[in-house]
Amino acid sequence: MGETRRRAFKIVIQITCQLLWLAGLMVGLSGMYLLLNYRHNGLFFAHTYIILPACLSLASATLLLASGGLGIWVSLRKSAWLQAVFVYLLVMVFCLEATAAALAYVNAGKVDLELAPFRSVFRRYTGSSQDPGSNAVDATQKELQCCGIYDYRDWLATPWFNHSGRGSVPHSCCISTYHICNGTLELPGLLYQKGCQVKLEEALLFVLRLIIWSSLAVALVETVGFVSVAQLMMDQPLLEYGILDREWD
Repeated sequence: MGETRRRAFKIVIQITCQLLWLAGLMVGLSGMYLLLNYRHNGLFFAHTYIILPACLSLASATLLLASGGLGIWVSLRKSAWLQAVFVYLLVMVFCLEATAAALAYVNAGKVDLELAPFRSVFRRYTGSSQDPGSNAVDATQKELQCCGIYDYRDWLATPWFNHSGRGSVPHSCCISTYHICNGTLELPGLLYQKGCQVKLEEALLFVLRLIIWSSLAVALVETVGFVSVAQLMMDQPLLEYGILDREWD
């Protein structure tokens, strides 16, 4: 291989490594977002395995950052051992990303079933600050800027609404910019219009699809890295073996 061509492949590896760093940050942030979402709204999820894609994404993000650093070193040094370790890390990342994407695809198809407990937690709302379920509902409505399951009218069918007799929804349904809002249904324009389950489903689908598409992007970048390293490895000189002379007595 000519020196010019070899230098070109090294530049390609350096660019690939920078893309690996960028992909690692994107994959890591998507995994962290899913974990934080589960931490804040864990009562509303039916199973814990929804966080598996996030755990795999964080693991692959760590390896992507390490692969990027090692790849830069590979482009600066002529070492078959470093090139082999770099390829091994890329294979590990590919396996993790493929598994994370497969799990994210499966979970994306049943997000509504995964959030089935939200309805029961919502109906057990008491409005008490000592009730973890009520606190979770209020926190979710404030954070996601939503009200009810599908809209604010879902509160009309809850035991809390019927027993309170106030004819209003929780204050967490009020749009934060309207300080005069007290939850009354006489002024529905002061309440969040979209339901919380809808918002949760949208947030989950977004991060799961982000994991899927980021896995595809990582696969494309890794393909370029594989090809470039393979070209450099082909340029390694072959070991020459010789027959040792043996003196016979």
